[in-house]
Amino acid sequence: MLVWVIYDITENKIRKRVSDSCKNYGLYRVQKSVFLGDLNSNQRDSLGLHCEELIDPDVDSVYIFPMDEQSFKQVKLIGQAFDKDLVSDEVVTMFF
Repeated sequence: MLVWVIYDITENKIRKRVSDSCKNYGLYRVQKSVFLGDLNSNQRDSLGLHCEELIDPDVDSVYIFPMDEQSFKQVKLIGQAFDKDLVSDEVVTMFF
């Protein structure tokens, strides 16, 4: 299932660890604090637990949103697409 991971983390070191974790799970960066990719439910839970261990819940947040293919195709993009330096062609292809 497609998953969006969106985070707001205050410390650079922690933010980097969460970013690296998303990449390790095969997610693609679509904005600086936004990742997208396919994860099964076990992977999604595992990533969530890992992020929970990394962040300070008093000041940081991580959202993991599952999204089915049909809903993804209905996403409306307003403004610039993806930062081509941050995202792979695979994700851009999914949108267009």
